[in-house]
Amino acid sequence: MSTNIPPHNLSEVIDGSIALIKNPDITIDELMDIIPGPDFPTGGFITGRSGIKSAYETGRGSLKMKARATIEEGGKKDRTAIIITEIPYQVNKARLLERIAELHKLKRIEGISDLRDESDRDGMRIVIEMKRDGDPHVTLNQLYAMTPLRSSFSIIMLAIVKGRPKLLTLKDALFHFVEHRKDVVTRRTMFELRKAREREHLLLGFQIAIDNLDAVIALIRAAKDPEEARTGLCDKFGLSLIQAKAILEMRLERLTRMERDKILNELEEIEKLIGRLNKILGSEKVLMDVITKELIALREQYRDERRTEITDDEGDLSLEDLIPEEDMVVTASQQGFIKRTPVAVYRSQNRAGKGKAGMKVRDEDHVTKMFVASTHTWVLFFTNKGRVFRVRVYNIPQGSRQSKGRAIVNLLQLAGDETVEAILSVNDFEEGQHLVFSTRKGLVKRTDLSLYKNIRSNGIAAIKLDPGDDLISVRLAGPEDHIILFSREGKSIRFSVDDARPIGRVTRGVRGMRLKGKDELVGMAIVGPDSNINILAVTERGYGKRTPQSAYRVQRRAGTGVLAMRTTKRVGLVLAMRSVLPSDELLMTSNKGTTIRIRASEIRVIGRVTQGVRLMHLAKDEQVVAVDVLAEPEDEAEPNGDDG
Repeated sequence: MSTNIPPHNLSEVIDGSIALIKNPDITIDELMDIIPGPDFPTGGFITGRSGIKSAYETGRGSLKMKARATIEEGGKKDRTAIIITEIPYQVNKARLLERIAELHKLKRIEGISDLRDESDRDGMRIVIEMKRDGDPHVTLNQLYAMTPLRSSFSIIMLAIVKGRPKLLTLKDALFHFVEHRKDVVTRRTMFELRKAREREHLLLGFQIAIDNLDAVIALIRAAKDPEEARTGLCDKFGLSLIQAKAILEMRLERLTRMERDKILNELEEIEKLIGRLNKILGSEKVLMDVITKELIALREQYRDERRTEITDDEGDLSLEDLIPEEDMVVTASQQGFIKRTPVAVYRSQNRAGKGKAGMKVRDEDHVTKMFVASTHTWVLFFTNKGRVFRVRVYNIPQGSRQSKGRAIVNLLQLAGDETVEAILSVNDFEEGQHLVFSTRKGLVKRTDLSLYKNIRSNGIAAIKLDPGDDLISVRLAGPEDHIILFSREGKSIRFSVDDARPIGRVTRGVRGMRLKGKDELVGMAIVGPDSNINILAVTERGYGKRTPQSAYRVQRRAGTGVLAMRTTKRVGLVLAMRSVLPSDELLMTSNKGTTIRIRASEIRVIGRVTQGVRLMHLAKDEQVVAVDVLAEPEDEAEPNGDDG
């Protein structure tokens, strides 16, 4: 059996003991208001109160201890430095310094330029000087994670009580401490009472001798030896042998008036003392008052301020805490490759420059997504089967500007026939933001983004799909936005986001557009009331057009919509609908591998009820199979922060 009781602040323990004496029914929670937790002589922090509460309520618990460290700017050579002034209890400073140096040598912690121990008689001071490009906050988190600067202390409040080992709660420990003090004070009082009574007995003998001084002197002078004198004093004056012996040993100076007064005064004081000691032994309340006064005196004599600070639980350090926060350019290609690249790689260029390619892709591949996000930003991946995955940007493999990246299928746990249909970057999952989903069979769903805060590594259901239905688009939408849906047979409907009330995560959605026959949705756009976005529609036979979003009047959800593009045998059915800006570029691909890249500004802006114009010449047995809005224009590859 083992015990491990941490040190506590003396003043707090005394205050807790006094509170228990005054109120024996006090609860542990009330005691914890007085004794919040252990107090280590080395200072530092205790993070979290659950371990303390467990120890005080059950006798067992585990504390999380953390060193006190600050970050100082403008040190030597204007370098930033981490200053450690307090370390966890029982951590050896020399071994700590060795561990930090070892981690730096192994390059597990980078960014440190110098490590010094400047401790002296005034206190501890460990200086960790940073390199100019080092992030002190990340380095400090790495030190907490990999060194004893963050340690634990297991509490086992086991003590011997009446000869038996017993696990004690905080109240039990204070109770037995008070009981021990009762035993000590009682034993001490009984000892003092015995000594006082012995002294009183002698003083009473002296008083008798003084009151009969002439007779006592005559008896002593007449006695032939001390034994006869003792016997005579005992027989004549009723004294005990102890009293008689003390009288015979009394010096003559004690017979002066002053000494006689001292004896009588001392006798009076002894009698008062005996009375007080008897009260202590005869009354529990008086005994407790004595214990309380002695504890208060002890507290005043050895009062010390708390050294260890108790803070709220910070939680375990995550990988995010150990990775510097910096902006990255995330690029994804049409064939499913993704990577991240530091923004610094895309150095600013002069106007009219040729730009840089953001990803080296095959001839048949192209970049369809490019956005700037912090390494700590979440990226959501929505699949055609209605599932969603999320990955931190720092978990996306980093690549050079020319590399093609890594296949998304190797990053996510996708099923065999599952493909990613939408990628969104999200900084946080606070309530108030909404995701809007659309499916091939005309359903839409609006769900609070906060419901997707906890996503497992193997993904979760983002929407419940009917058999044979697929997810085609996911967008973030605000309360003032509108939803535009476009169908294969050229019908379209526009309605307010508020028409689709927010519903749960694993739900089917509501009717967005009523489709007839074999018609199905081919696209969805989220537009603001005053947006300058155009709606691009492209047919299977290579015809297309741009139409101002203002040409689509606002209707109610679940209608059949209005005619948005005339579909005939010559132009074919609508293949794709995209929201575009004039500066966007498009890539159209046919089933025979023919591709054409054109600017959106080169496509005519015409009315809603039209067939469009020819965008791509096709053979009789050829048709368009894919239309993508390129995230990286051909002559300007600088990244932007648009998630569209």
